Amino acid sequence: MSEIIFEVREAEEGGLWARALGHSIFTQGEDWSDVRTMVKDAVTCHFENETERPKVIRLHYV
Repeated sequence: MSEIIFEVREAEEGGLWARALGHSIFTQGEDWSDVRTMVKDAVTCHFENETERPKVIRLHYV
């Protein structure tokens, strides 16, 4: 896999949440910078094998 796309939305309680399309990866953060960091960490944890890990992570703000 070369790319993974996350849908990013504002959370009702404040902050942002992100959900990967086609994968069971969910995370959240206080602001855009925090969400970017949390998404990178979540992808690393989900794809433990580095060869399976996507090279590109796209964040789509909705």
